[in-house]
Amino acid sequence: MADETLIEKPSYDDVVSLITSKFGDKVAFQQSTKKNIKSINEKRRIFMTADRSIIQELAFFLRDKLNFEHCSAIAGVDWVDHMQTVYFITNYFNSITVEIKVDIPNDDLHVPTVATVWQGANWHERETYELFGIIFDGHPKLERLLTPSSYEFFPFRKSYKLRGQE
Repeated sequence: MADETLIEKPSYDDVVSLITSKFGDKVAFQQSTKKNIKSINEKRRIFMTADRSIIQELAFFLRDKLNFEHCSAIAGVDWVDHMQTVYFITNYFNSITVEIKVDIPNDDLHVPTVATVWQGANWHERETYELFGIIFDGHPKLERLLTPSSYEFFPFRKSYKLRGQE
C-alpha cells in the first residue's frame, strides 16, 4: 500500500500491518497483559514500543494516514535505569487507541515533540517535563506549568527525596 491517502477507519490488523511495513524494526508490538479481556475489546487497544528517533514521524503517520486524531495523554515513567514516555493516541472512527512506549536513557533525556502533530500534546509534554525532566525537542514553549522556574529538581523522579526522607 504505497498510497498515502487517509484511511478513516483502519482495522486493528491494518494499523499493525501498515506501521510494521513503514517502520520495520523501529517498532515492536506487544500483547495485552490483561488476562480477562473480552474478544470485542482485544482489537481496540494496540500496545507498542517505538524508537525515540521515529516518534514524530510515527505520530504524523498515525494522524495523516491512519486518522488517529487525538493525543489523549502523554505520561512519564521513571524506571530508575532509564526514563520512558507513554503516548495514548486515539482514532474515534474505529475506537482504537494506540499506546506507544518510548525508552529514553538517563544520560540523554531528549525526545522529539509531538505537539507539532497534535496541539493538545503541548500541555502533556510540559507536565512531563515539569515532573520528570524529559526534554521534548522542538516543543513551542517547554517550561514549567505550576512549579517556579527556579526549581532545579523534578518531583516525580525516583531520585527525588522528600523532606524528612534523607
